[in-house]
Amino acid sequence: MSTVRADAFGTGPLSRAAALIHTLVTVEALLLLTAAPGLAGLFLLAPEPANLPLAALCLLPLGPSAAAALYALHHRSGDLTELRPARAFLRGWRLGAGPALKLWAPLLAWLTVIAFTLTHFPAAGLPGWWASLLAVTGVGGLLWGAHALVLTALFAFRARDTARLAAYFLAKQPRATLGALSLMILTAAGTALLTEALPALLSAPLLLSLLHAGRPVIEETREHFTA
Repeated sequence: MSTVRADAFGTGPLSRAAALIHTLVTVEALLLLTAAPGLAGLFLLAPEPANLPLAALCLLPLGPSAAAALYALHHRSGDLTELRPARAFLRGWRLGAGPALKLWAPLLAWLTVIAFTLTHFPAAGLPGWWASLLAVTGVGGLLWGAHALVLTALFAFRARDTARLAAYFLAKQPRATLGALSLMILTAAGTALLTEALPALLSAPLLLSLLHAGRPVIEETREHFTA
């Protein structure tokens, strides 16, 4: 009987729940720590359109940190005796920081251009329907970025190949795309109703949800686009 208890230790429902909580808290702390310089600057900025380029610069560290968090969450163990979330996060940072930044920086630049144009739309002299088109383009960019972030975190593709796959999966895997869109809407609503710090405070659970939503993308990539 003692042997059975020893084998079962760390694998029961309570142990799996404790392992998940421990992993989420550790990953959350490491994500906020690695992105802290940019996030601190972001919260100090006044919410004015003129500060949009500075806000984009402050968000630069968040891409590599989110990729490392996705890597750690994907490789998490449900066994309480086999937890290494900090080690997995640091490994994900080493492997994915550079590739993530290659895609994250252009995305931030593009979203900044869209946001700046929308906030100065009357002065731009564009037709009214351009505002809707820019908004749709911005949402599409965010969804593309969600797929690209998952692919960058879990696979070792070249940046241009990751970009193409992320665009391909926008239409090819509508369930994953709609899942990412739902997370974006919930996060935006919670931020507007509660606090601007909500995405940072719940970043690990949000990224874990993004992983679950992106399972079709991960599975198809592993099956058809890796050796």
